[in-house]
Amino acid sequence: MLLRSRITGTGSYAPEKVLGNFDLEKMVDTSDGWITERTGIKERRIAKGIQSASDLGVEAAKKAIHMAGIMPKDIDMLIVATMSGDMPMPSTASIIQEKLGIKNSPAFDINAACSGFIYGLEIADSFIKSGKFKKVLLVGTEVLSRFTDWEDRTTCVLFGDGAGAVIMEPTKRNRGIVSMQLHSDGSLWDLLCVPGGGSRHPASKETVKDRLHYIKMKGNKTFKVAVKALESLVVNTLKANKIKPSQIALLIPHQANLRIIQAVAKRLHLPMSKVVVNIDKYGNTSSASIPLALDEAVRAGRINDGDYILLEAFGGGLTWGAALIKW
Repeated sequence: MLLRSRITGTGSYAPEKVLGNFDLEKMVDTSDGWITERTGIKERRIAKGIQSASDLGVEAAKKAIHMAGIMPKDIDMLIVATMSGDMPMPSTASIIQEKLGIKNSPAFDINAACSGFIYGLEIADSFIKSGKFKKVLLVGTEVLSRFTDWEDRTTCVLFGDGAGAVIMEPTKRNRGIVSMQLHSDGSLWDLLCVPGGGSRHPASKETVKDRLHYIKMKGNKTFKVAVKALESLVVNTLKANKIKPSQIALLIPHQANLRIIQAVAKRLHLPMSKVVVNIDKYGNTSSASIPLALDEAVRAGRINDGDYILLEAFGGGLTWGAALIKW
């Protein structure tokens, strides 16, 4: 049989500090009722002043490494999905590599915003199937609170900090990654972006004054595009693999908005009992949301050997993607 890649360890980490909706009521013109109704979010985690994306990623990675029963020295590739890395250069992957004591393996970042973990899964899967690497650490980690405009009532309620990680290894069994789909539409890049800090608008007094270093989002249009793209994506993924929705044991979606999650579940005729939802506790943690939710599901015993699980995400770029996995 051809090699497949499978997840052998999962881990997650969320900062201790909790910022609830009632706390936000004291900061901006909003209410717990409005936030909950529109998004499904009740609270989010916020990194401490000294915590960076690499710090959160390391904690999640340690748990994944332990579950997989390996040592950091065994890892032969490290991929980090993030849009809020420690610094522009070097990669956050390089910093995590040093903190974990991983030696002589390639390490690099990818930025596909909220779809980053799915994109990273495809990259890791391809390398493992090629036979080039045997133990890949994939981390999704975000400290979005540093890029959140706490004066913007429409966006500050959405985002939180967290990290998730998986170890991926080859297998010849009928398990692992069954199918992947990745998509992007660059014509819609401006629906969700952080304009400042890059080569187009390098940091200056003007960019700080104009608040260009914060997340900008055209919420209504993004919501409509996301629902349409994800509904089509998940249906096509299952159809291409001749899998009926009823065969899906668990849907693990990107935690961006409860209404989007419910719309996708409805399209698949899946009861919400088969959907992992933790957006109420963490908000939108971008590339960290799927691996964080996956780890919680694994540790809660919600996934059994041989189960089909479906992962799907949508984010800035605009990017979207899905992964069908036989556990």
